[in-house]
Amino acid sequence: MDLQNHIRNKLENAIEKSGFGTAVEDYMLVLEKPKQENFGDISTPVAMNLAPVVKQAPRQIAQRIVDQFEIDPYYIEKIELAGPGFINFFLSKKCLQNAVAQINEQGRTYGHSDLHKGKSAQFEFVSANPTGPLNIVSARAAAVGDVLSNLQAAIGVDVEREFYVNDAGRQIRLLGASLNSRYMTELGHDEPVPEDGYHGHYLKELAEELVQNEGDKYAALDKEKRLEALSRLALEEMLKRQKKSLQHYRLQFDNWYRESRLRQKKAHLKLLDLFKEKKLAYEKDGAIWFRSGDFGDEKDRVLVTREGEPTYFLVDIAYHQTKYERRFDKVYDIWGPDHHGYIGRMQAAMQALGHGKESFQVIIVQQVNLFRDGKVVKMSKRAGEIIEMDELIEEVGVDAARYFFADRRLSQPLDFDIDLAKKQSDENPVYYVQYAHARICNILRFAREKELEPDEEALSLLNNESEMSLIKKVIDFVDIVEKAALNLEPHRLTNYLHELATVFHRFYHDNRVVSEDAALTGARLALVTAARQVFANGLEILGVSAPENM
Repeated sequence: MDLQNHIRNKLENAIEKSGFGTAVEDYMLVLEKPKQENFGDISTPVAMNLAPVVKQAPRQIAQRIVDQFEIDPYYIEKIELAGPGFINFFLSKKCLQNAVAQINEQGRTYGHSDLHKGKSAQFEFVSANPTGPLNIVSARAAAVGDVLSNLQAAIGVDVEREFYVNDAGRQIRLLGASLNSRYMTELGHDEPVPEDGYHGHYLKELAEELVQNEGDKYAALDKEKRLEALSRLALEEMLKRQKKSLQHYRLQFDNWYRESRLRQKKAHLKLLDLFKEKKLAYEKDGAIWFRSGDFGDEKDRVLVTREGEPTYFLVDIAYHQTKYERRFDKVYDIWGPDHHGYIGRMQAAMQALGHGKESFQVIIVQQVNLFRDGKVVKMSKRAGEIIEMDELIEEVGVDAARYFFADRRLSQPLDFDIDLAKKQSDENPVYYVQYAHARICNILRFAREKELEPDEEALSLLNNESEMSLIKKVIDFVDIVEKAALNLEPHRLTNYLHELATVFHRFYHDNRVVSEDAALTGARLALVTAARQVFANGLEILGVSAPENM
């Protein structure tokens, strides 16, 4: 069952027969759901897209296409023209009814396709400095990155999730110095934390554990060796905690790529030589600059300072170059709003290295504002500092956190209402969707107790308005997954699931699923089974559980 492909193929044939074949481009063949049901089930503006090219009126083009369109009555009941030139398709009842059986047959694979089979993509996200616990901004990036990865995988893309570990440089030395101060103070040797160091409670806790488990083992070392040892220890401990937090959040990275690995291989210095060889770099004021302005950046950027220190930008370019060396067709970076100004220079570097403009894309995830009792929450209740990811999840749960973070456009700041996320009522969107799934599971259990089963031979009995509305909504799932994946918009999926829950609850209110009419009962059980499958598949993409009892 692929209604969209059937209609698209028929449209292409009709356009060819109409004489517009040489003018039409793939982007013109848009299929969409009309905003109003009386305008059909699927609509296309292809005639309006063609009008500027072929220099004819859209309705005239649309009429010629419709005249050449070969209707298969199994799929399409009728075609109508509307407005300035929309072509609207009304699906046949038989096609809609049989779609229920096909959803149930496909099961967990329903909504998945081979649209982009053979393509590969890497999503690099979170990549927080390993200098402390993950915060709520990381929590949003983690949810968004994982859902986008799942959506891409659902359309056939071979996806890798990567966390870039900044385990080299000044911040790691400061981390070690900060732990050293806490550790020595715990042993009775007062050493203040460096002014620009890390003052979080987690280092005090780590120092206490260190003294308890290791005693004064590190105190006897020469200070430089002690700082080096404590830097490594603090780094690995922070990474361990971050990994544990992410696993609890149902997120498993395929790769943890370390900056130190790049530096050991001198990849950044080899890249610098390449830039010099290609005359993409030049010296000025004692520093080495990249000609990023030649590739669309607002100005040239420093690669090596006048002190001879490679900049973070140089190392970052070398890191991104490894992604292409690993043969990814598309590279996605998910960054926070404070990195917006960094996009132009990195895009310039990728183009300078010969990578297509479309092959590298930065997705900016906007900030998160936490609210409790209608007021902004700025500090942790536990530590009096930034809100940690673990603290939020502990309070609202993994399901609510992941759902809420995916439930807004990425370009919009997210106001996260903690009280709403904890509510067990229809006001809470994740509860509302999960409850619909649980309600269907309860219906199916009740039917099994009465030894009743779904009957797909009786699907022709599904005819009333609420039954048809539910069928139409469940078959929209394939298109929603595809568009959410291609447009990098996870909120399309959460919006859809909420709409599906509303349509299902209306169906449930209007119809008794298990009734004295055995045939109709079997047909409706088949329909709610399909709806349950769509809820489960959609929630799985979101990384949210699909409870059978609530």
